[in-house]
Order: sequence, then structure tokens, then C-alpha cells
Amino acid sequence: MVTTTALATQAIILLQSYIESMGYRPIIHFELEGCVAHPNTNKSIAIDYAQINYQLEKLGIDGELVPEYWQNQWEYVSKFNGQSPFKEAKNLALAIDKLPQLFARQGIKKTLIKPVVWSGDHGKLALGSKNIFAVGSRAVHIPNAVQINVSATDEKSENIIPKNSFGEYLQQCFIETSLANSLLYLPEEEAFERLALKSRYGLVDELCSPTDISGGHQGSIALYKKIGKHNQQLGIEPVLFDAQHQAVLTTHNWQKTARVEHRLGASSLHYNPFVNIAFALANLVQALEVYKQGLCQQQLKGDISAQALPNSLFDVGNSRGAISLFCENTWFSDLINHIESIVSKSPLSINYESTGPLGNKLKQSILAGYQHNVLQII
Repeated sequence: MVTTTALATQAIILLQSYIESMGYRPIIHFELEGCVAHPNTNKSIAIDYAQINYQLEKLGIDGELVPEYWQNQWEYVSKFNGQSPFKEAKNLALAIDKLPQLFARQGIKKTLIKPVVWSGDHGKLALGSKNIFAVGSRAVHIPNAVQINVSATDEKSENIIPKNSFGEYLQQCFIETSLANSLLYLPEEEAFERLALKSRYGLVDELCSPTDISGGHQGSIALYKKIGKHNQQLGIEPVLFDAQHQAVLTTHNWQKTARVEHRLGASSLHYNPFVNIAFALANLVQALEVYKQGLCQQQLKGDISAQALPNSLFDVGNSRGAISLFCENTWFSDLINHIESIVSKSPLSINYESTGPLGNKLKQSILAGYQHNVLQII
């Protein structure tokens, strides 16, 4: 039986090759948050990040671990080593598999790659502050995210996100496709509990993770150009240092780092990097087709209102769950099928052999993992 990962790999190779045949190079990078813990204690744990990163490099993984905001929280950050989207999917899959072993070598027996670490830390922010804690504390449930950064370069190796409204249109594509495909990046029920943490437990001040589908430069599907999520300037590069090695002259090369960042994914052992890379590439293909025609600006719809995400994997009353929404929508499978049809008839040299409607097979395989909860798979 062909696995979901194997089918998603075929889709990645197909879409990646098709994009390259168009004259562009897709650039995709992951960020993944997680935690470590000692059983029955929430005391701070010393992590030897240098040793972890040395082992990741030995494994051929283009990424490194850095400390995150909350106690015992870490973040896997992809390196910009020129890796293909397929290699990036392999990097994250291998990191998720190996990190518990690497932490165990340091005596850390509990690695948590999950949407929520319940009572993972304690603290209460002072009124009106984002970094000063008040006297006293309360349990903080830590949300862990997976983020995907997406951009593309042209034949001159220039980032096209800033060009001719391409970044805005790619962002719009993700906003329009993310509701129906939330099952891909929110693959377990606890991922939906993560979305409700701020409102359900009164943690609005302490937590900044997104809870809906929104755009701009601070939304859950953010377009980063000159400024980032915290209104900081992006692409600042030092070019001259003083005697104390302090930068005294910098350049603002924001065009190089411009990207769309999909910030809605939940850390989970059920999160499939290959499926989510295929989802990102499908959006990129859709946007590039419009970009090649010079129509990105004309296709923009202006400000798009924030959309609520599903409350659950499952239908609740009249509210459709993520499984049903994915089951009923055909965009993801149709786009893959369409590109497969083009490639199968094309004289272009693409290393891909069609074995049938790949998009349908991938969709059915994803849904098969939830089949005991789905009445009908389409």
C-alpha cells in the first residue's frame, strides 16, 4: 500500500519540477516549536543547544535548535542552505523523529512535540506589558506552532515576492485555501484546543499565537516585506563595524528576505511535512500562473476579513469540522491533478511518471487516516 508520505513526495516532485520548468525556484522553510520536561516537575532544564545542533548537522539536517520564549520551550529553525522543498520536508521529518533521541542523550527523557503543553510554565504579565511579569503567577498552557515561510526566485535569482504584487497575491491564495485545508496543518484534536487557549483560559496577554485566518503583516498568514510581525525592519545587514564590533553602517535589503509566512500549523507528531510542503507548493503554482500573466494586481480583492477556523476535526451541530471541509473541497486534489495532466502531455524534461490521478490518491490517503470518523470519502 502506498503511504500518504510517498504520495505527497510524488506531489512535491511534480509541483517542484513544474515550477522550475516555468523558470522559478521555490523556496520553503519550516519553523517548529516544542518543549522538554522532566516527569513530575516544571523546573527549568538546561539544554546544550550546541551539542544538539552538532548532531543535527551530522544527520544532514538543514536546521538548528534555538531557545524559545517560554521555559523549556525550544524552536527548530530551518537554515538557508539552498535546499529544495523536498529536502526541506525530509529535514523536518527527520528532526521530529530524531530530536527525542538527541535530548535523551542529555538526560532529558521527555520531549513534547504537541500542540499544547499543559501548564508548561507559570507567569502573569503585568497590565499593559508584553515582557514584564507581575507579582504572583498562574499556569500558562504553551501553544506550539509549525510555520512555513514561502518565496520564489526568478531566473536572475531575485526574490519575486516584492515584484508586481506577487507577494500580496500569494498571501491571498493562502488565505483563500487555508480554511478548507486546515486538516493538513491542524492534524489532531488538540490542535483545535490550542486555537482556543487565549479565550478559554484568559491568556490573551500572555500568548500571541494566531487563532484565525488573517492577512496583513501581523496576521496568521503574514506578508513580510519591509517590516515584520513586531513592526521591526527586516533585511538589515551590517556592512561596517567599529572597534567594539558594533555595527555603525547597515543596509536595508528587505527584498532579499521578503516572504509569506503561514503561521497556523500546530506542532504534532501527526503533522506531515511532506503533505504541507505539497500544500505550500500548490499555492505557489496557483500564484505563479497569475504572476506570469502579469495579473496579480488585477486579481487582488483588497482587504480580506479574518475567517474563523473550524472548532474541531469533527462536525459539531451545524459547524463543519476540518475533516468534512477537506473532504468536500476539491481545490488541493484538482490542482495536483491539473499539473499532473499538463506534465504528462508536455515535452518538457521533468523527471516524473504519471500513475493516475495523484491529487485524488493523496486526498483519499489523507482522509483514510480519519476514515472511522468519516461517512464518505470523495
